[in-house]
Amino acid sequence: MFDFKEVISVSLILFSVIDILGSIPIIINLRRKSGHIQSEKATIVAGILMVLFLLLGKNILNLFGIGVDDFAIAGALIIFALGAEMILGVEIFKPDPEADASSTSIVPIAFPLIAGAGTMTTILTLKAEFHQINIAIGILINLVVVYMVLKSTTWLERKLGKTGLDVLRRIFGIILLSIAIKIFKTNLFDNF
Repeated sequence: MFDFKEVISVSLILFSVIDILGSIPIIINLRRKSGHIQSEKATIVAGILMVLFLLLGKNILNLFGIGVDDFAIAGALIIFALGAEMILGVEIFKPDPEADASSTSIVPIAFPLIAGAGTMTTILTLKAEFHQINIAIGILINLVVVYMVLKSTTWLERKLGKTGLDVLRRIFGIILLSIAIKIFKTNLFDNF
């Protein structure tokens, strides 16, 4: 069941969707407004949300009579929109501007910035193609990366610069578009 190749694929897909590096400017701005971001708290809450959706997401869909293939196609469309957003530099999914400064670590960082709609959709979409244990390991790997990035936003801001962050964002946008097309084709044609 454990498959190293699947773990790497899942990790890269989630890394692209979570886009923690592309979120550095947002995180830096939130840190300036609130004075402090609790990296541990944000990472743990985001992890709990992702694992709960991994374990219970399919049951939630069943309540609405939606199949995993149907959700995977819808997820592919959302992933496509996220990728297009990253490449084109437009903002389709807007964060809540009225977030309370005292809870910045939870809202909007843990949810929806890290474990938002795109991430949840992607996790459920991945269940159509990958084993659950490999997805869980991919989530854990991403949580470690998220924690490290949250802890080192000041250092990363200095090292990457605006141009470096823009380049990373566009590269991961192209990867997301490709992944979305693959998921869409796989789940659409499997139903015919």
